[in-house]
Amino acid sequence: MTQPTQWQFTAVLPSDFQTKSLRQLLMADWYLPKHLVFSLKKGQRVLVNKQYLPVNFDVHPGDRINLTFLPTDFDHPYSNVTPDSAATVNILYEDANLMVVNKTQGSKTHPNQPGEVGTTLNHVAAYLAPKDQQPYVINRLDQETSGALLIAKNPAVVPVLVRLVKEKLIHRTYLTWVHGRLNSSQGLIAMPIGRNLADKRKRQLNGAHPQMAVTHYKVMAHYRAATLVAVQLQTGRTHQIRVHFAGLGHPIVGDPLYAHDSRQQRLLLHSWQLKLPLPFSFNHVTLTAGLPDTFRRFEEQLQV
Repeated sequence: MTQPTQWQFTAVLPSDFQTKSLRQLLMADWYLPKHLVFSLKKGQRVLVNKQYLPVNFDVHPGDRINLTFLPTDFDHPYSNVTPDSAATVNILYEDANLMVVNKTQGSKTHPNQPGEVGTTLNHVAAYLAPKDQQPYVINRLDQETSGALLIAKNPAVVPVLVRLVKEKLIHRTYLTWVHGRLNSSQGLIAMPIGRNLADKRKRQLNGAHPQMAVTHYKVMAHYRAATLVAVQLQTGRTHQIRVHFAGLGHPIVGDPLYAHDSRQQRLLLHSWQLKLPLPFSFNHVTLTAGLPDTFRRFEEQLQV
């Protein structure tokens, strides 16, 4: 595969755009970090209506903005993920900059060792290889968690998407079945999560080196034995949803670490919906990942 030597972006500012400096557009509206704005300015690689414009000058509705990034702008310009069979890639959304895939249950998000294959990112790399594009991981899902996973397709949008995640401008909603019947129709769980010194795979409430974790939930359906919950995270701790609901006495159905039913049932935790602003534009998308069959089969069992 040929490695790209540059990445170009073109956008026309919308008619309702409020006049502001080019610097404000790049940093406040498009979330570019300061060092990349400096590189664009220094290399005169930011054009307005085909002419270089200093970043302290104003841009207006209808202006055409062109940005050119070079590999030297980034510490890791190439992701170098080994391609491995695109057959399992289920694409929910794709544009020139990013894609959202419906990750299958049991697939790791990304490789942890050089040359490792079989992960979702390897499969996406195989899908993108004919286009001379590479995948860059933005967030991860636990191996047994299915659903919407955000992947960048070039290094320029990686810091933008990472900042959107950090500033809570990307909204993820999970669906999960938990054991028992929750009394409240909605609620907030705010309890610190730390490491479990007895089992390095696990986390626990108030464990070693705890960090505050905040989870919002809303009950979507309930039966005597289980409750379907929509969950949004205010923080992003490891195993946060799993540990919080286990701490309430309502562990996730099928959780191999925090419940005691995993021999009969796979983990019922799904990244269901993703809302995000699209980089280098003023558009937003809302994407929904269809539930896996394990959810449907479990609810059918509850109805018997």
